[in-house]
Amino acid sequence: MNTVRISDVTLKQKTAHSLSFREKIELVKLLDRLQADVIEIGAIEQKKADSLFIKTVCDAVRDSAVCVETDCSKENIDLTWQALRLAVKPRIQISAPVSLVQMEYLYHKKPEAVKQAVSEAVAYARSLTDDVEFKAEDASRADADFLYAILEESALAGASTVTVCDSAGEMLPDEFAAFIKDILANTALHGARLGFSCCDDLTLADACSAAAMAEGAQEVKASIVPENSASVANLAAIVRKKGSEKGICLNIRTVEMKRLHEQAQRMFSSSRSSTSPFDTGVRDDISGRYFTASDDIAAITAETKSLGYDLSEEDQVIVFEEFRKTAARKEKVSSGEIDAIVASYAMQVPPAYQVEDYIITGCSMLNATAHIRLKKNGEVLESVALGDGPVDASFLAIEQIIGRHYELDDFQIQAVTEGREAMGEAIVKLRCLGRIYAGRGLSTDIIGSSISAYVNALNKIVYEEETE
Repeated sequence: MNTVRISDVTLKQKTAHSLSFREKIELVKLLDRLQADVIEIGAIEQKKADSLFIKTVCDAVRDSAVCVETDCSKENIDLTWQALRLAVKPRIQISAPVSLVQMEYLYHKKPEAVKQAVSEAVAYARSLTDDVEFKAEDASRADADFLYAILEESALAGASTVTVCDSAGEMLPDEFAAFIKDILANTALHGARLGFSCCDDLTLADACSAAAMAEGAQEVKASIVPENSASVANLAAIVRKKGSEKGICLNIRTVEMKRLHEQAQRMFSSSRSSTSPFDTGVRDDISGRYFTASDDIAAITAETKSLGYDLSEEDQVIVFEEFRKTAARKEKVSSGEIDAIVASYAMQVPPAYQVEDYIITGCSMLNATAHIRLKKNGEVLESVALGDGPVDASFLAIEQIIGRHYELDDFQIQAVTEGREAMGEAIVKLRCLGRIYAGRGLSTDIIGSSISAYVNALNKIVYEEETE
């Protein structure tokens, strides 16, 4: 029985770029619960943000291998490994074109130079981790002898998986089956698994994948929400119906496939206003953990990390001291209160932007309007924006003033006093280059406290950018 491994490529698709940081982490956790053998992440492009994202993924995944793509550059392999090394099952994926047209016009190297670069890159990556994959791009259009040679060379160098890609998406199922059969017949893989990837340009990725699995390929690149790849759900259905006959099985939890597949689809299909600054909406997902005066600074620092903060040692001490003051007044301190402490006391900076004035209008028949005035270096800046609600419009107006969009990671509002003149507290968490910056606002006007909280978080981002 050929047990085929699923390497999920959902996060590498263009449609995944529209997901927020939190949604991507939720997707990763869902794939881990599905028992996808491998979860793939694209190459590091923005060093700070992408490295932090990969580290967060590694922390969230318990059973699946986490795979990050890179080229043959030693510098990029090192950068990838630094982000990936804490994963339970880290995999480095070395990617290179193998067709003549792509090697010369995209990679600017002759075939022998490409083969040597791949061999050296795989060998170096293997010195860092036991799980290394070589991915041969555009393999279906490569010279057959060269393809066999570079696959064998990468396997000899230490690749545990070698993957061939039908990047052009021109093969029919019988042609792709013959392609896989020829590779297995003519290549000494030295114990490495043969993987494959099919484009869905002809809407035949699932059929080609089934044909390849039947010929003995051991790993398939597919997606839980396919864009131009094979579908995990469809492959699971094929194997469920024909697996015994063809001698194929999968490791994924097919019993829970329908439910988990629907959850993933909802992440991609959820709609919001095209102008809204809200990326993930308002939610209450605080951990629900509680802390007492007996908890030490390590426990509180760990909780701030789980909330998404990356605090300096100085801020860790400040947050812990404020926690101790709160814990002295009450029996238990919730995770949400620690979140508010971070927003109120961590990373206090001189205000680059100050709220000068605002006018908010709205009714049940029309979109809310926000007219915001901010002051920066003595200059008054203002903008007017429409939104799905007063807070939505206010945040969008601020974005228009500063000319930047930051992912709104979380937005919380709550009353801190009672009565008609109750004070409302707002906490806004913005994500910039992977890091979270929290701001707090307090006012009898909840819209005003929301605006203040956003600007407070914004000032922390500006301060860090100017001091780097």
